Amino acid sequence: METTTRARPAASLLLTSVAFFMVALDALVVVTALPAIHAELGGTMATLEWTVNAYGLAFASGIITASALGDRLGRRRVYVAGLILFSAASAACALAPTAATLIAARAVQGLGAAVVTPLSLTILTSSFPASRRSTVVGIWGGIAGLAVAAGPLVGGGVVQSLSWHWIFWVNVPIGLAAAAASARLLPESYGPARRLDLPALPLIAGAALAITWGLVRAGGSGWGDGYVIALLAGGVALLGGFGLRERAAADPMVPLPLFRSRAFAAANATAFLQSAAIFSAAFLTTQYFQLGLGYGPLAAGIRLLPWTATPMVIAPLAGAAADRIGTRPLLVTGLALQAGGLAWVAVLASSAGGYGRFVAPLIIAGVGISMSIPTVASAALGAVPPARIGTASGVNNTMQRFGGAFGVAVVTAVFTAHGSLASAAGVVAGYRPALAISALLSLAGSAAAAAVGRRRSAAVHAAAGPEPVAAAAPAGR
Repeated sequence: METTTRARPAASLLLTSVAFFMVALDALVVVTALPAIHAELGGTMATLEWTVNAYGLAFASGIITASALGDRLGRRRVYVAGLILFSAASAACALAPTAATLIAARAVQGLGAAVVTPLSLTILTSSFPASRRSTVVGIWGGIAGLAVAAGPLVGGGVVQSLSWHWIFWVNVPIGLAAAAASARLLPESYGPARRLDLPALPLIAGAALAITWGLVRAGGSGWGDGYVIALLAGGVALLGGFGLRERAAADPMVPLPLFRSRAFAAANATAFLQSAAIFSAAFLTTQYFQLGLGYGPLAAGIRLLPWTATPMVIAPLAGAAADRIGTRPLLVTGLALQAGGLAWVAVLASSAGGYGRFVAPLIIAGVGISMSIPTVASAALGAVPPARIGTASGVNNTMQRFGGAFGVAVVTAVFTAHGSLASAAGVVAGYRPALAISALLSLAGSAAAAAVGRRRSAAVHAAAGPEPVAAAAPAGR
């Protein structure tokens, strides 16, 4: 049985939102700083791209492990440790004297983010009754939208007015203050009272690392590259080993029977396809606005706001609606709307003409992701018993990371086959069919969401209010 200290819902919402915004922002803010980092630290741009990749790979490989540690050792305890790790790594990034040092520090920062992201959601949902969880997850999803929208703007503004070092320095006081407040105000909670399955940890972490690395590399080297094939095959083999270990383990990290639930499996398939569509479309459209239409990085980020900023407004409303009508209608409709909006942008794309033609389809796509981002998390968490929400959060976040890497790899291959970066016309030639693939991925996500359960969030495990109150950890911890 899950046990917790007394929940403070308002404090949980505020503190987890601030921390989640910080780590989500850092996934994107560094992109606009790459030229400035290159000018100071040297190295090739390909090397500096690893300041992005190292963060993402560490993030993806650590999520399920972090969730398992939180369930066993205490979610608040592990969450606070993750915030401290993230803050320390941010300071190391700011002080990095070489590109290699920066890449290493970014990897550690990604591990901190892997702890904070799933546990922020688990702690948040544990602090509210089931009837209000979709609403608060909607707010949490709106924070994600704010981070996506603000990333390029904050990065461009800080680099332009101060220096690239400050995109990392700003995390240090915020992260440490959040850690101190979280240690005092957040409830402590645990998953089922079981031991940590140590042999499973390197299997799932290695599988996540190899698969994500293979997908990232496939975008540049192609699916036939020997290194890509070896990484993906090795990742699948490790994942198979993890499954065998979990089947035999008395205390599994991820109980395989969870996947027998059609609703849980469908929610995670939807998360994978949703992230594949969103990440690939954002990657493509940023390049199109800059290289195809001639906008600078900051101007391109501003012009994406009709799509990326919409979740700030709509996602909390979508979360509240999910408590009344269920997650499935919002997921199916939202991902279909995004598919339509992206397809419309692909049809309109050219190297001539004004920006105004894109506003309406970007808003439609933005409304779509505003409906789906918070509800896919609610669907996954609502499909498992309350004691398993930590595991569900870890699996769902990992599927999103896999999906993002997969989507970017696929559309990069399509872009390369049809266009090039050598001219605006070449960018358009590659962008249109590649963005059509993003639209199809979103449409596939809508189809997968049709298998998500019909029940309203409030009705799922209706007996679960805020998690049971207990001041002490279960025996044996």
